[in-house]
Amino acid sequence: MSTSAPTRREPASQVYEFFSRDGLLSRWHPNFEFRPGQLQMARAVESAMRERRHLIVEAGTGTGKTLAYLVPALLSGKRVVISTGTKNLQEQLFFKDIPFLQQHIERPLKVCYMKGRSNYLCKAKLYDARTLPILDGLSEVSEFETIAQWEPETDTGDRAELTALPEDSRVWPKIDARGDRCTGQRCPHFDSCFITAMHRRAYESDVIIVNHHLFFADLAVKDIEFGAIIPDYSVVVFDEAHEVEDTAAQYFGNSVSNLQVLDLTRDIRGVMRTRKLDLPNLARAADWLDEASMRFFQIFRGPDARVGFRGFDQLAQSHLEPYQQLQTALSLIGNSMRKESEAIGDFLPLFRRAGTISNNLQLWVESPDREQVHWVERRGKSIALQACPIDVGPLLREKLFGSIETVIMTSATLAVSGSFDFIANRVGLENPKTLIVDGGFDYEKQALLYTPPDLPDPRSDLFAERAAEAISQILAITEGRAFLLFTSHQQMRLLYDLLAPTLPFPSLLQGDAPKNHLLERFKETPNAVLFATSSFWQGVDVPGEQLSCVVIDKLPFAVPSDPVVSARIEKMREEGRAPFFDYQIPQAAIALKQGFGRLIRSGSDRGLLVILDNRIRSKAYGRIFLESLPSYRLTASLHEVAAFFAPR
Repeated sequence: MSTSAPTRREPASQVYEFFSRDGLLSRWHPNFEFRPGQLQMARAVESAMRERRHLIVEAGTGTGKTLAYLVPALLSGKRVVISTGTKNLQEQLFFKDIPFLQQHIERPLKVCYMKGRSNYLCKAKLYDARTLPILDGLSEVSEFETIAQWEPETDTGDRAELTALPEDSRVWPKIDARGDRCTGQRCPHFDSCFITAMHRRAYESDVIIVNHHLFFADLAVKDIEFGAIIPDYSVVVFDEAHEVEDTAAQYFGNSVSNLQVLDLTRDIRGVMRTRKLDLPNLARAADWLDEASMRFFQIFRGPDARVGFRGFDQLAQSHLEPYQQLQTALSLIGNSMRKESEAIGDFLPLFRRAGTISNNLQLWVESPDREQVHWVERRGKSIALQACPIDVGPLLREKLFGSIETVIMTSATLAVSGSFDFIANRVGLENPKTLIVDGGFDYEKQALLYTPPDLPDPRSDLFAERAAEAISQILAITEGRAFLLFTSHQQMRLLYDLLAPTLPFPSLLQGDAPKNHLLERFKETPNAVLFATSSFWQGVDVPGEQLSCVVIDKLPFAVPSDPVVSARIEKMREEGRAPFFDYQIPQAAIALKQGFGRLIRSGSDRGLLVILDNRIRSKAYGRIFLESLPSYRLTASLHEVAAFFAPR
């Protein structure tokens, strides 16, 4: 007699108790609305953590994805790192979502957030500033007093608590906790240091909330002894995961600039002046380093731009002497400081900085890796020599996906035509579990996509003038209340100059004020129109009628002349692949979805998305863009646009 094997049963789901129609959240939250997609995502996250699998989830706006990954993280019994795209989302998680759950969960939640060092106050610098002449003018004195009065009251030292401090404060960078002058345990304030306290909280926490920049800065130095910032963890959740590739590439490359050298010599002179040290040899070494740096970086002078660099043979043949002089000057100043480091602890971080600059310079000039792209970035007085991996996938496959039990990648914009192949290939993730969850909005009723039928190709000289006419007609129907999003600053400025003088609506221009101020002005100004570029394509939330229209000038293809984009395209061609279809189109489709996501932020929102680029209809690849957007109505009729906004 044969017997069949017992049926394998799925373990009971803890998250079901929270997210089901009659679950805990329905009792806790007065405005709870059951969302099948939220429960589906929470169960997928819970399962991935339990099975030690990697998971990609596209969760449309309105899913409630934050709680859908946060609750399983808190219930998992594992140390979970949550990495967000912005510091604002970090703060929302820690100051809003966590306290809400803490009210209702009996056991204490061991959660902390970590930011980069420049977000925290340095007590040593603050106390030194009381006796040193580092403040310039009455406004800086006033800001300093605000910070000094806050310091005894704060537990974290996080400047986000200082809401009265201007975003562009000139005092804060003089007294923040960035590590360029940190003496570590030699500092008399080490035990009470805000960075020390942040690390202690992290080691005691089950859930650690960071941002992508801090996460990849940490991952890049994990192999270096004492280099790690974040304690060991079993699970990482990436929110806004579409940013992972580009952020990771920054931190697995290297950079060296003339301003790094200038900052080093300035800080060396500052230590000598502060400590009243008479060190003529070190002073002369600093002067020589400044001169050698100026001669070397002069080689790369030119107009402000970000340009690829391949002239390493010519650099070695024609400019070897300035390079060698700069390396000799760095070595000399390092040796001069090392002689004083046992007596003067302040020189230790400066000694390390000199070594880092020298190593990065040598790596960039002498070891141009074919798997990296090299470029020169010039901005004002800054000349930076940059490099990053062309393909970050192999590095992430080894250091992230091959080392961590579970990686959850989520965003509202990850799939292209319903597939995750593009994002998975770009980041080196093999055979993940996948899930697409609708946001729950009725896009067919709430959103209309309009493409004007007779505009010229956006690359045509006639485009700007005709686009201005089309935008003017559209804004007359929507009564302003619009974001005009452009793929370049040049196009933004051109359309602003054409439209703003004649529009009967208040016009705001990116660059005229800090981003947060512009956003607040837009929200507070009836019928406002904001001219902006890619920085307003994501992380911006304006629910309600105040934002009723988003106009996008062109399909957001990455600039092919950008050094990183160009190198990726060339590498794919060498591999026999089709970069336009395998890279440029999918990347642009995801970027377009980000722009679309500004429009519908709640179940009551209604809005118009306008794409002025007729390639979305005339080219065969336009179908990929249309299929990647949420369900919507599509029209080329201005009369239908007017009917959409007619009083209901």
